[in-house]
Amino acid sequence: MPLPFLKRRPRSKPIEAMPRRAAVAPDDLTVHDHSLRLQFHALSSDGLRVRADPQAMSRLPGLLDGIALSEVEVIEPVALEFKDAAPAITRPAGAEQWINAHRSLSPVARHALFILESLDAIDLAYETFALSLLHGDVDGEGFPRYDALVGGPVSYWDESSGDLIARMVVAWGGEGARSDIERSARRLIAKLMSNLVASQGEVELARTERRVAVASTDQRACPHCGFNALDKRSFYCPKCGMRIQRD
Repeated sequence: MPLPFLKRRPRSKPIEAMPRRAAVAPDDLTVHDHSLRLQFHALSSDGLRVRADPQAMSRLPGLLDGIALSEVEVIEPVALEFKDAAPAITRPAGAEQWINAHRSLSPVARHALFILESLDAIDLAYETFALSLLHGDVDGEGFPRYDALVGGPVSYWDESSGDLIARMVVAWGGEGARSDIERSARRLIAKLMSNLVASQGEVELARTERRVAVASTDQRACPHCGFNALDKRSFYCPKCGMRIQRD
């Protein structure tokens, strides 16, 4: 008695060959659709100018008290060696720098920076960012879901006046359809702005347009924190706020 697995399989129907010069109608083709929808969103407030105070920046993470759903992380400006860092996998050199610069951060922080830097809503060349999860849940790996809100105060020391400029940023996005969470993001920004006014006292609106740096061949690091101020017109360090000696 022949064994079942030794039986020959029936021949499959041969694929019909198409004539070389046959005209193929688009409607007669079977095509497969491949798509991925990524939606990134961020809201940013106007900047507030805070009177120069060495402790002003250190008080900004406290604005998230009572709002933060995760640990508050403070991300300082990146070192000069990571000046080309960018969250774009098509640029391997910049992507490698970006990974090395933020490897030690939590999934929430990397998620927030990926969105904000992709949208060009933050510049870690001179800005300091205090952030946490503000609304929503995280997945099994600790990354915020597409409808979760992340953000906090972004600040830097004005290089001409030495005042602290602070603004509020909230971001969300990822795979999936856009959820109606913009209203929640606006409420969070308003709450953070109210906390800033209550904690700092006297503040005033400030223009937050990015300055175009005038590079100098004689780049000098800040004598206090070692940060390199690329703009030769800088009199105050954008990272620590201390006066830079200029000849």
